[in-house]
Amino acid sequence: MYIDLPKEVAQIISMLEEKGFEAWAVGGCIRDSVLKREPGDWDITTDAEPEEIKAVFRRTVDTGIKHGTVTVLIKDKGFEVTTFRLDGKYEDARHPSDVTFTKSLKEDLKRRDFTINAMAYNSRRGLVDEFGGLSDLEHRLIRAVGDPGERFSEDALRIMRAVRFSAQLNFTIEERTLSAIPEKAESLRLISAERIREELLKLLASAHPEKLLTLSETGITAVILPEFDRELVTPQNNKHHQYNVGIHTIETLKYSVTFDEALSKEDITVLRLTMLLHDMGKPDCHTRDEDGTDHFKGHSAVSVGIAESVLRRLKFDNATIKRVCTLVRYHDHRQECSEANVRRTAAVIGRDLMPLWFMVRRCDTMGQSVYIREEKLKATDRFEETYERVLQNGDCLTIGELAVNGNDLIACGMKPGRELGTLLKRMLDLVLEDPSLNTRERLLALCGGKQEAAGGQV
Repeated sequence: MYIDLPKEVAQIISMLEEKGFEAWAVGGCIRDSVLKREPGDWDITTDAEPEEIKAVFRRTVDTGIKHGTVTVLIKDKGFEVTTFRLDGKYEDARHPSDVTFTKSLKEDLKRRDFTINAMAYNSRRGLVDEFGGLSDLEHRLIRAVGDPGERFSEDALRIMRAVRFSAQLNFTIEERTLSAIPEKAESLRLISAERIREELLKLLASAHPEKLLTLSETGITAVILPEFDRELVTPQNNKHHQYNVGIHTIETLKYSVTFDEALSKEDITVLRLTMLLHDMGKPDCHTRDEDGTDHFKGHSAVSVGIAESVLRRLKFDNATIKRVCTLVRYHDHRQECSEANVRRTAAVIGRDLMPLWFMVRRCDTMGQSVYIREEKLKATDRFEETYERVLQNGDCLTIGELAVNGNDLIACGMKPGRELGTLLKRMLDLVLEDPSLNTRERLLALCGGKQEAAGGQV
């Protein structure tokens, strides 16, 4: 098998070999190359020890020298070069207490998580596949190297990585590997929130976010996201729905993938998180009337509180939390499609989030029953068309776009403070209703007229 190594990787391997060492490209970059996917990065493994690696190259960084990793700099790019190693005892379900360097490539590959990540390649010597990774790629399987229980005991995060890889690659988790996950799920409590967050995000941002169900089926969400498990046991006996709350959430996530090509990575994250969290208040708001119909009044507001709690628990940044919570709050926002209502909606949601809000509305609709689905989608289309017209008209949507500002009102005799802010909001409300009012003269007239304003009676 031939793999076209980047010239920098080939150069690093060649320079190590010239000094009498072995060197191989290893891990995910080999997996992705075999699958004809663009590797995110290229890792190199060698029998040279860290000080020997540093002696070969002019520019290096001690990235993780205790564990055998040195970053080699080639021009403006960095490549991690790691010594063949054996891991010591794992005492925290994440990191080995110590490592021992070895001269055996097989022993190094043996400690890796999954067979598809335990292959190495060298242009002169070809592919090394000691554990059947190539066969598992062909059969689209995620299989642990050796005993799954041992691999997961070494690093609890691997149980999430198994599901994440299955989502990214649309692979099946091999039976023994899958069955070993539930008994290790509790050990995820030892893993940092940041690492849990990153694995969850990679799964959600994949082409198959519905694999979230596997996290629940294997007991992982019971540890990292129990709010989702509550949704799976919350029925929606309602003509607008055909699934329980959890499966509805899964269906909205699946549909959100259709928008990926139009979105940045950051917006994909926000959209996926919104769909994950948008109905998490429903279990708390669930009621059933005399006819046996389920209702969830006020669930949007309750969902916002839960969404913020989940996002903060997983250490998301404030900007992401704010954007997601805004979309969760207004995901079920419904108004008649007048220009004034569209302007009011845009004013509370924000220009930057309106395109995502329309996507949220469509995802939510597609996760419901077919009852008046087309009417709901057409209503969203009309709302979006009206919003585009509002934008083309250049209508004012924020206080900052008013024809007057706080300084104008202060110049008219008004004192800084809460009343000034309240007046600006009042002006915005009027302008959202009637954009023609957004002139300096008319706004000042609305607040008492120029002469009265000059007299401090604004």
